[in-house]
Order: sequence, then C-alpha cells, then structure tokens
Amino acid sequence: MKRYFPFFLIVIILLLTFIFPSVDFDKSVTSKYNTGDIAWMLMSTALVLIMTPGLAFFYGGMVNKKNVISTMLQSVICMVIITVMWGIFGFSLAFGDSIGGVIGNPSTYFMMKGMLGNHTWKSAPTIPLLLFAMYQLKFAIITPALITGAFAERIRFNSYIIFLCLFSIFIFSPLAHCTWHPDGLLSKLGVLDFAGGTVVHMSAGWAALASAIYLKKRNEPSHAPARITYVLIGTGLLWFGWFGFNAGSAFGANHLAVTALATSTTASAAAGLSWIFFDMLRGRKPSAMGTCIGAVVGLVAITPAAGFVTIPHSLAIGIISAVVSNLVVEWRTRTSIDDTLDVFPCHGVGGMVGMLLTGVFAHVNVNPGNTTGNGLFFGETHLFMVQLIAMIVVSIFAFFGSLLLLKITDMISPLRVSKEDEVIGLDISQHGEKL
Repeated sequence: MKRYFPFFLIVIILLLTFIFPSVDFDKSVTSKYNTGDIAWMLMSTALVLIMTPGLAFFYGGMVNKKNVISTMLQSVICMVIITVMWGIFGFSLAFGDSIGGVIGNPSTYFMMKGMLGNHTWKSAPTIPLLLFAMYQLKFAIITPALITGAFAERIRFNSYIIFLCLFSIFIFSPLAHCTWHPDGLLSKLGVLDFAGGTVVHMSAGWAALASAIYLKKRNEPSHAPARITYVLIGTGLLWFGWFGFNAGSAFGANHLAVTALATSTTASAAAGLSWIFFDMLRGRKPSAMGTCIGAVVGLVAITPAAGFVTIPHSLAIGIISAVVSNLVVEWRTRTSIDDTLDVFPCHGVGGMVGMLLTGVFAHVNVNPGNTTGNGLFFGETHLFMVQLIAMIVVSIFAFFGSLLLLKITDMISPLRVSKEDEVIGLDISQHGEKL
C-alpha cells in the first residue's frame, strides 16, 4: 500500500484542481497598486527563491563527496513539495483568518481562493494579495531546507519528505501566523521580526538541534568537504538572494527597502571579516569556509533587525553574531551532538542573537511601523523584554515540537539509513546516482 500512496496523493491533488478552480473575481474591492512596488516584489520573490538552490550548493559543498547529490536534493525538493502544499492550504495556515492568534483557518484561502481581483494584504497594500502569497511561499520553502544540514549524510529521503511536511504544517505555519499576522500572538505582543529571525532561522535552528540529537552520530563523523568551490558559489547566491529576503520584506520600493538592503550588506561583511579574524586570533588560518560561514551568520543575525536598525548598529550585529556563533561551533565540537554542518550554532544561535540585538538597537526613527519602542541601547527596556520572551517561547516550541514530529515520522517511516547505506553514501543508496 505504501508503494501506491504517492500515486493516490497526486490523484487527490488533481481532483482538487477540478473541484476548486479559484476563478472568483471580486470587482467590488478597489486597491491602489503601485507598479514600482509590484516590480520590486516580483524581483524579491525571485531573489528569495534562488536562495534555496544557493543553500543546496552551500550545504552540498560541505559534505562528503558520496552525499553531495542527496544533500542538494534535500533543499531542492522543498521547492517542489512546499509549493504544492502552500497553494492548497499552507498559505491559509500562515495567513488565513486567525484561530486564537496561533494558526490560520485552512479554509480561508484554500486552493488559493480569493486571490484574483484587487485584494491586498494589510501590511502590503500596494501589491496584489497573490504576489504577497507567492513571496511568503519562498520563506516557507527555505525554512525546512535549512534544517537538512544538521542530519546530512544519515537520513532516509522518504522519511525526510514526511518530516518536512509535518514541520511546515505544525512548526513553520504557526510561527509565521503568530509573528506576521496582525492578529497573531507574538505580533500583538509587539515582537519585531522584520524578515524571519524567529519564523525562519530560530525555528530551523532548534529543529536542527532536535534532529541532530534524535538521529545521533554518523558512523563516519569526520570527512573532507567535497567542493569548497560549491560553498563559495552557494554563499554568493545566498547573499544575492538575501536582498530579496530582507529588503523585500519592506513590501515596496521604498526607503525601508533601501535601509534593509544596506544593513544586510554591512552586517554580512562585518560578520565574514570577524569570523576569519577571530580564527586568526586563535592561531588558525583564514579560510574560505570560515569566510563563507561568517558572512551567512551575519545575514542570519541581521534578518530580524534589518528594517529597524542603523548601519553602525548593523555592523555591531554582524561582529557580535560571528564571534558568538564561532564560539558555539567550537563548543559543539566538544560535545556528542553531531550537527553535521553546524546549523544550530549558525542559524539557531545567529537568529537568537539577532532577535535580542533587535531589542538592543532598534529605533522608531528607522521604521515608523515600530510601535513597540526603542531598544535597550537607547535607555528603554520594554522592547528588549518582549524580544527575550519571544526568543524563549519560540525556542521551547520549535525544539520540543520538532522532537515530537521526528518521533512521529520515525514511527511512520524509519528516519535513519542503515549502516551499510551510510557507508555506501546516500547518493547511491537513496537515489541511485553519483557525481
């Protein structure tokens, strides 16, 4: 029966396309679209999408040569599966009518109904609702893909597909709703997360830690990176796409997008520089790998703060995040936790540092939409406490929620490959392909 389940699933999806054609068009709704904003958001949507292939290169270059294809496919498959889920019910779970401020009503935009016509989203009033939905889809795609670096080289592909679906439904969607929906619990609390510090990076980071603990160590824990050149290419694509990730979260071609683009650039550069300088301070050679990891950590940390802080403070965020993540990577190597590509120290810790430093450096003059207040640096404590509470709550939810989903997935389909398959390599054992 398991063999035919995917076929039945495709048949069900095909039937839904006939039952719910979504041709509704409400001419009574009038909106003032801005063509410049639409053009920028179309570009931003494409930029965020290219981050997932970029992540595939970034992770693929770091693993053993016999696991490159499998690792890269784990990122790319998210583009396929999450897109279908998002079109059917995923967008509704994240942005549908609020149910208790925790999750959206899955029927609100089921099969993307109500997307035609002049409908808009409250925080993006100058672009079509459908464009907003497609932009947010790209965040939903890359979030589970980020987790894959933690269990690289030892997870069964079929089981991974089950887990990424469960994670998207039960971890990502509630966090997106709580944080970015006007009626969400964290949104009402006043949490500032410009582009995904909690929703994307903390959720993926804590899920990565849960995965590394649950799947335990690899049989061959040490390896040489397959292609450092892939890591360099991946870093370039990630940095390039991140402009859509952060600057696009302004939802328009405006001054806030410029601020977010500038703070993202400077934070990433400062973090990359700080990472290799910190390595040199401890007697290590400045490496291409360290430069790339540091730059990405800076992008992670600035993500929640990009539209709320100034350039000098973005430099501080980049420097602090790089040093903290570097130290956590060093700590992790002395434990029994086999987080293959250090997803938790880089994305999880980087996201948490960014969330807290948003509460330190944010100022209302940078973004009038910040109604919570100024950061700790400016003598106010309320915003920092809000960010701290959110960080703790999200961490607990993402970590223990992911552990539960891993257990459920393991009961449905074993997560771990056999020792023989791991030794052969996942490219051959899971996909029958090799470089």
